Amino acid sequence: MNKTYDLLIAGGGAAGLTAAVYAARSGLDFVLVDIASSMGSQITQTEDVDNYTGFEKVSGLELVQKFYKHAKALNAPMVSDEVKLITKQNGEFNVKCAENEYRAKTVIFCAGATHRELGIKGEKEFLGRGVGYCAVCDGFFYRNKTVLVVGGGNTAVTDALYLSKICKKVMVIHRRNRFSAENIIVKRLLEAENVEIMFETELQEILGEKSVNRVLLKGGRTLETDGVFIAVGIVPRNEAVKDIAETDNYGYVIADESGKTSVEGLYAAGDVRTKPLRQIITACSDGANAVDSVNKYIDELSVN
Repeated sequence: MNKTYDLLIAGGGAAGLTAAVYAARSGLDFVLVDIASSMGSQITQTEDVDNYTGFEKVSGLELVQKFYKHAKALNAPMVSDEVKLITKQNGEFNVKCAENEYRAKTVIFCAGATHRELGIKGEKEFLGRGVGYCAVCDGFFYRNKTVLVVGGGNTAVTDALYLSKICKKVMVIHRRNRFSAENIIVKRLLEAENVEIMFETELQEILGEKSVNRVLLKGGRTLETDGVFIAVGIVPRNEAVKDIAETDNYGYVIADESGKTSVEGLYAAGDVRTKPLRQIITACSDGANAVDSVNKYIDELSVN
């Protein structure tokens, strides 16, 4: 592709769609590229969002659809493609995707993050047959059954709460002696009558025949369960920029509140960047800040 955009937005979640809104309003010549730009990645996996200002309660899917509709109303150009590699040469970025290549003066990288795996025996073998990472996506299949949730953060507690409404019994195991999730949702979980919590407990192996029917804990104890939901954190999707941008020890792209990375003209936003709080509302803030930085950078280029 011969055209050079002012900006390419890599990612269609909260950060990317907010960036698209701000870029469209700024009059930038840009394009948003994402494998499923209308789906908003992890947002759609959240059943109830009650901490996004202005919405007392909304599903993640409904919220991201509103983001998408807002961006489309401003004629934000979006392309369905998978960003594979971002490089910079002669002051311009070359963005290689699964189907096409793009050139841009600046890039906002907001590819998000993916679920962290436990790396134990049976996890991959039973994926889709009793092992899952998204309770909202797969919980329906365990109605009136027994499930196990692994983890102690917001995602694990929220997943357990959701499952407690549709499952006969929910067991939650966490390797530490307390949850790291927000107190308000922990309180709700503790009040659920069909939830059993086991602290200082670790999963060793997931067992079954055609599908999961039990798990083995470290120490030798076994638990019978129809399904296992793993919620032990996320891993940043940094593959496209890890060779040019600095990352921290966990793989998050190092960037400040302006979105600036170690590469001039490359900005990081959303769950993929270093930040103390990863929420939908902070991802939106990242997208807005990154576009502000892009506008300033483009202005400097035009002066020089």
